[in-house]
This record gives sequence, structure tokens and C-alpha cells, in this order.
Amino acid sequence: MPKIAVLPGDGIGVEIVAEALKVLEAVGKKYGHQFETKEALIGGTAFEAKGNPLPEDTFKLCQESDAVLLGAVGGPQWDNLESHLRPEAALLGLRKGLELYANLRPAILFGPLLDASSLKREVLEGVDILVVRELTGGLYFGPKEKSEGRALDTMLYTRPEIERILRTGFEAARIRSKKLASIDKANILESSRLWRAIAEEIAKEYPDVEVTHMYVDNCAMQLIRNPRQFDVIVTENMFGDILSDEAAMLTGSIGMLPSASLGAGRVSVYEPVHGSAPDIAGQKKANPIATILSVAMMLRYSFQMEAEAQAIETAVAKVLDAGYRTGDIMEAGKTLVNTEEMGDLVVKYL
Repeated sequence: MPKIAVLPGDGIGVEIVAEALKVLEAVGKKYGHQFETKEALIGGTAFEAKGNPLPEDTFKLCQESDAVLLGAVGGPQWDNLESHLRPEAALLGLRKGLELYANLRPAILFGPLLDASSLKREVLEGVDILVVRELTGGLYFGPKEKSEGRALDTMLYTRPEIERILRTGFEAARIRSKKLASIDKANILESSRLWRAIAEEIAKEYPDVEVTHMYVDNCAMQLIRNPRQFDVIVTENMFGDILSDEAAMLTGSIGMLPSASLGAGRVSVYEPVHGSAPDIAGQKKANPIATILSVAMMLRYSFQMEAEAQAIETAVAKVLDAGYRTGDIMEAGKTLVNTEEMGDLVVKYL
């Protein structure tokens, strides 16, 4: 029986994870699976209860599980804590501790949401992008210094770190449309020059994949100008953090975007791309679809349950086709539903 560590976290995390678990249970009944789930604290709620955003027992549970379903962490009440005590430190600790070096963020525009984006329909039709982001190196993990009037963050990368994330991107491109855009800033940064040199080496091993090298600033522009030119985007940590959020908005709302963090170990983490949204927490306004689609990714990547994953994705598409919307994707003439109602509808169509 697959074991899943459930970490609702802060803000809307509790609400959206509850709906995702509802869908997971429905999938289990439909396909004859049983999943063992166990909940633990993470983020601000963990700090309040135990003085640590990633308590030892939470991390131990994750290590002993087959997958982790995470909600969201953070909130303004913890913004003034030291960096190692802030809720976000739990995410960095989880990624490093579980060796989760690859973050996969699909940005797929569901047809019924074409008019929910601020971009023109003709620019967006057919958008289906996978951003592969390096997750344990770069500025976020490099050596840091801070003194009065001076601060230093170091973008540090090694050959093995770059090689493994690029291979993840090439493998993903090979089973999709065989197009890969490698994003760097090789005109300025030494780390990017190493990145591009290694990308060119590895590309020789994948002659069936069409490779494009692009500077990160140009990529940011091209995602808005012509997003359909992209299939798989692979890039380093900070660039990937920014570009994946930009790609998310092509879909109409960041509330639609799931993610999977995969790595060297057997445990992967699945979570929505969005944050804890404390301004709407407890009001049943949150969109649970990103978390529900994260469950689909979990079934696909951790448990090799492709039919079950597709069933969830199809159910979400049918709910949207039927005109149901949470507030973040609401359009004129559609039916507004709350968080729980959206979860119930996905279960119904499943």
C-alpha cells in the first residue's frame, strides 16, 4: 500500500489539500487502490507548535513515505523571523534533505479557460509547456554573507548538478514533442557559460531532440510574445522560479498549476505552484485544482498509475467544460463555486 506524507501547511493549504485527498480517495475506489496517508506539520504552523518550520518527526515521516503531498507555507506573521526559522526554510530543507533536484512545472491551458488569461486567444491556443527547474543549487543554496551595508549571495553550480538537471529536461523532451529550450545568461554569468557548454555536450547524446539556447531575459519576453514556441524549458534555480510563475499566468491563474519535485532518492514531493494566500484562507475561496492536479502527477511519477492520473486530468477538464469556476478563474456567464464544491465536482466527474 503506497504511503503518502500529507503536509497541509499554512493559509489555504489545509483547504486545498483536503479536496485533493478527497479526489485521491475517489481514484482509489474507482481503480481498486488503497493509499495510506499520514499528516504532519510544516511551515509556520510547525514553527508555532515546535519552534521549527521542518520538525524532525515531519522530515522522518517524509523519508519513510513513498511520496509527499504538500499544501503551502508562509504568512505575514512570520515575515520577521530569522531566515532559518521562516516557513519557506522548510521547503529548502525538504528539497535538500530528500535530494529533490528537479522541479517539473507543467503549464497547460485548458480550452475553457482561453478567455481567463489577459493575453489574446490566438496567442494562447495550444499552449502546453513543461518547465524543468533545478532545485538544489544556485543563488538559493550558494554561500551567503551579510554585514552592515553589504550582502552577498553566490550562484554556485557544479558539473554534476548541471548534468543531472539537463538530462531530466532532455528525457522529458524526448517523450513529449522533442523540443528543448535551455535557458541561461551565458553572455554575463560564468555559471551560465558552464551550463551552456554542458548542455551542448549532452545534446549530442539526444540527436532526436531539437535544442535551442536562449538568454533568460529573452525567454521571459518570448513567453508572452509567442508561448507556443516552447515545449520543454530547462533552467537553473532562480531563473526557473521566475519563469515558471510567468508561464503559470498564461493558463489564466496560478491556481491551476501543479508541480512535482523529483530527485536522487525514492521520495518525491507534489505541491501546487501557488502560495498560502493568507488573505483568503478559511473563506472557501481557494482554487484546489492545482493541488488536485498535483495528485495526478503523484500517481504518474511515483506510482506509475498513468490511467488514474489521466482520469483526474480528464475530470478537471470536464468540470471546466461544464462552466464551473472558482473566483480566480471566474468569467461572465459561468457558475461560481467554492473550494469544497470544486473538489466535489471533480469527484463527481471522475
